[in-house]
Amino acid sequence: MRFASTHPMLAAAPFAMQDESVAPGAGWHARLELGFGWRDGRTVLERRAHTGPLVVQKALHPEGDSVCQCIVVHPPGGIAGGDALTLDVDVGPRAVAQLTTPGAAKWYRSSGAEAGQTFTARVADGAALEWLPQGNIVFDAARVRSTTRFLLAGSAALIGWDAYCLGRTAANERFGRGAFRQRVEIVRDDALIWSERTAFDADSRLQTSVAGLCGAPVFGTFVAVGPDPDSDTLARCRAIIALHGDGALTQLPGVLVARYRGAALEAAHDYFRALWAIVRPALLGRDACTPRIWST
Repeated sequence: MRFASTHPMLAAAPFAMQDESVAPGAGWHARLELGFGWRDGRTVLERRAHTGPLVVQKALHPEGDSVCQCIVVHPPGGIAGGDALTLDVDVGPRAVAQLTTPGAAKWYRSSGAEAGQTFTARVADGAALEWLPQGNIVFDAARVRSTTRFLLAGSAALIGWDAYCLGRTAANERFGRGAFRQRVEIVRDDALIWSERTAFDADSRLQTSVAGLCGAPVFGTFVAVGPDPDSDTLARCRAIIALHGDGALTQLPGVLVARYRGAALEAAHDYFRALWAIVRPALLGRDACTPRIWST
């Protein structure tokens, strides 16, 4: 199997910063703003503001002073038609921020209204961000729009992943109605270095095509942005085998990309965690320290 940025389901798009947020309507409208800074040898959460049900409860330092970890919580537990969530993050010079979630996000079925999430992160020169959510479950008949933009300056580093399960497979549900739209952009010093869109309706042949999901309900992407890994690191990453699915790795200039498609979010998460355990020491100079929330 081979995945690339020219994959028909993940076609590259011209850089544009137009607003793709969901139009106002009935539903939860929530916004969370986080600002991380480096102060007295410690990464701290300097700014936290929220409107609506999107919060972080506490800034954690499980690895010591250098890394500040925040768990992004959406108390309603799911995203319904008409909901619009916005996460805005700034990571200042020298700061290292790690964001994760307490569990998989649930995108509920909709009678017609679109549900959306917009995530924008700005990472300063010499800083690093890890975006490590625990995946998404897209219910049958959901209408999803997700937009993610990483804006990097200078030598800023990024490790991020996300994965989606189409349908509640534990209940033998398939994604037979609805629509899914996703856009991801990575920009360094105002120059686009990675851009892709995922766009399909529930009846799209891409769900069954060999060039698409090949019948698999789960797909995901892992990215690591920074200096190109050395040959040993790259070889170790290529040696990782995705269980219960297919994994593929591509090295682009300044961007390492891995894809997963398969049967379960847990398998995607395991594959990405195995890559993270190799890439993180090489890129950030820190061993992979598993967030405790992943075990609860």
